[in-house]
Amino acid sequence: MSPDSLVRGSVRSAADLNDQIRALWRHAGGSLSAQERAEYELLVVEWAAAIRGDIIEAA
Repeated sequence: MSPDSLVRGSVRSAADLNDQIRALWRHAGGSLSAQERAEYELLVVEWAAAIRGDIIEAA
């Protein structure tokens, strides 16, 4: 996943992204490599965007 793949507003749900974040940590065994850390950071940014979108839609 590259930073260019992130668009304003996530097409994936916050729950899906949360599952991917959890799976990444499980797979890494609690210690992320540099590449996994970069993926984690992108997932968190996308998750935060999805959460903001969910809150706006629910309001």
